[in-house]
Amino acid sequence: MDTKILLENGTNELEVLEFKVAGNSYGINVAKIKEIITYQPVTPVPNSHPSIEGIFMPRDIMITAIDLRNCLQRGTSEPGGLFIITNFNHLNIAFHVESVVGIHRVSWGDIIKPSDTVSSADDGISTGIIKMNGKLIIILDFEKIIADINPETSLRIDDIESIGNNKKRGEIPILIAEDSVLLNRLIVDSLKQAGYTQLIHTENGKEAYDIISECKEKGTLEEHVQCVITDIEMPLMDGHHLTKLIKEDDATKNIPVVIFSSLVNDEMRRKGDALGADAQLSKPELGNLVRMLDDLLLK
Repeated sequence: MDTKILLENGTNELEVLEFKVAGNSYGINVAKIKEIITYQPVTPVPNSHPSIEGIFMPRDIMITAIDLRNCLQRGTSEPGGLFIITNFNHLNIAFHVESVVGIHRVSWGDIIKPSDTVSSADDGISTGIIKMNGKLIIILDFEKIIADINPETSLRIDDIESIGNNKKRGEIPILIAEDSVLLNRLIVDSLKQAGYTQLIHTENGKEAYDIISECKEKGTLEEHVQCVITDIEMPLMDGHHLTKLIKEDDATKNIPVVIFSSLVNDEMRRKGDALGADAQLSKPELGNLVRMLDDLLLK
């Protein structure tokens, strides 16, 4: 199945693959998918997490198979169905699903952020909900699913202490756009620990751009926004569209934009470069994010 995205840069659109697990509709951003293959037998791994079905090696690449039905607390999958093979955060993971429905092109503006009753900040594994043709498609937070299975794959803050604290960092105001409450908090806490203390954090690109627009109108951009850190996948406005808006405006084009996302692969890096992003970094290394900010801001 060809999963190449044929969208223009910065349009605030994405393509979502709809698939079925336990009879329910779920979605994944096509940008995360390498390929979709028919289910094949896997080798169980002793003492592994209950959601790990095992490992297999198509084309000599080791891939871990995850039982998505088990992750969603809907029982255990039987042999059969499909594997959605993904690549993000430098990991190759196969998610076992029942079937694939198709691909939908949607705007981030049409994606509904789950309420706290559906998805709490730390425990929920849904990043958004699409209402389409009289049904709801729940977009799953695959990074959170993997982090719950193996916390070592989540954001790494171990090397923040070794970076040290530079007083000049505290003079630079930074605007952050990250929809995951948990990751937002980790990024803010880590940057503060490194000395970047003037931080405004928002949940999506629209909130971030509203702040930029307000500061521009009041003439206080220099005071409040000297750098932007943005995720790519976010409801209402994604990071690529946010970057496009910033870089196409003479009043804001010189503000450094750092894309910090699990989706920074070769294709996404090319898109970010075309939109004018000043730096791009794949999660999870927070230490590298601080070093990258230093290179951009402490000249």
